[in-house]
Amino acid sequence: MDLDKKRVDAIIRFSLKEDIWTGDVTSQAVLDKNQEVDAVILARQEGVVCGIGIVERIFSSVDENLHFRPMVKEGDHIEASQEVAFVEGSALSILKGERTALNFLSLLSGVATATNKMVKAVEGSGVKIYDTRKTIPLHRYLQKYAVTVGGGSNHRKGLWDMVLIKDNHIRAAGMHKKTRDSERVIKEIVKDAKANSQKNLRIEIEVETLKECECALDEKPDVIMLDNMSPEMVSEAVSLRKKKKLDGKVFFEVSGGITLDNIADYAASGIEIISTGSITGNVHSVDFSLEIILR
Repeated sequence: MDLDKKRVDAIIRFSLKEDIWTGDVTSQAVLDKNQEVDAVILARQEGVVCGIGIVERIFSSVDENLHFRPMVKEGDHIEASQEVAFVEGSALSILKGERTALNFLSLLSGVATATNKMVKAVEGSGVKIYDTRKTIPLHRYLQKYAVTVGGGSNHRKGLWDMVLIKDNHIRAAGMHKKTRDSERVIKEIVKDAKANSQKNLRIEIEVETLKECECALDEKPDVIMLDNMSPEMVSEAVSLRKKKKLDGKVFFEVSGGITLDNIADYAASGIEIISTGSITGNVHSVDFSLEIILR
């Protein structure tokens, strides 16, 4: 996933404004305005680094005369105490950009690290790890980028780029049709989606039982999401798809309750996609610090 520089710069601009606002009153009060320093960014824990290019753009936005030297590449595995980058130039400028730079580096590296752990846990199975829309507001674009750095794939970006029929759509449609028979609604709602959507949009439907899965398979959507099913139920769904000779025609996505402890069981069941909101919505940031080097 290549980042749109204009979009990234807009995010950076607002983030710096949030932190600096009218100025860094502390540094202005205690430091010489002409003082120049060298600083190093250190990893405080291991992980997958993500956001190096963004950090460079942050410091450049603060002061184009700052010199940024990365010591790692995007997606590299880093160890605790490893030197990630050096920044040289005005002390005032470096300290203005410090917290914003570290915040992005920590958050995005946390997403990439969590994603990579899941990717490695299903290695060799052919299953892809997808993100969801459970993201920090206004940070979805960068978080989804971090998922790809960690080796994962992006699900839909928002409500506009894919038809994803979830449980509340099924309930609302059932109310309109004056029925609580979810199996009947599933058959009709997939037909409605195919009739009323742009032809280039992928159609996916969420199901919660094997009977609902069978009804959905009969309508042949692009993807069926098996929501909060056990690995045993997922295996039964895969067998059901095989009986209907729909392998390779309807993909299965598993979501809900996925952890590093059980992900391998799901991956071994024969599904194609595992999606999880934990890699973006419940992020454990990787800790970094910036330290001025004493000469």
